[in-house]
Amino acid sequence: QVQLVESGGGLVQPGGSLRLSCAASGDIFRITVMGWYRQAPGKQRDLFSSITSDGATNYIYSVKGRFTISSDNAKNTVTLQLNSLKPEDTARYYCNVRSTIRFTTPPRESTNWGQGTQVTVSS
Repeated sequence: QVQLVESGGGLVQPGGSLRLSCAASGDIFRITVMGWYRQAPGKQRDLFSSITSDGATNYIYSVKGRFTISSDNAKNTVTLQLNSLKPEDTARYYCNVRSTIRFTTPPRESTNWGQGTQVTVSS
């Protein structure tokens, strides 16, 4: 009922920048929160940034000041600007969206994942 499509990612040198986007579509009544997770090989998938429907943002310490999350509520999209990238940022990046589904009584929440996009930081 809810589909997420990610775009962006790729190979970049240390200090470089990338931009990731995630578009949600389907039977969405209202998005509650959109977040970005990442998973490096052999490690668990961790949340590192999120934004609520009223624009409140959160970042983990290691990306604060380098990454910027933003959203367009009208288009149900979330964007992540990654600056000053470091080799340790290399991972597969996933968007996650929590939303309320249309035409459900009582309102039903859904949590969905994007397909993931690879970010590799290497010289």
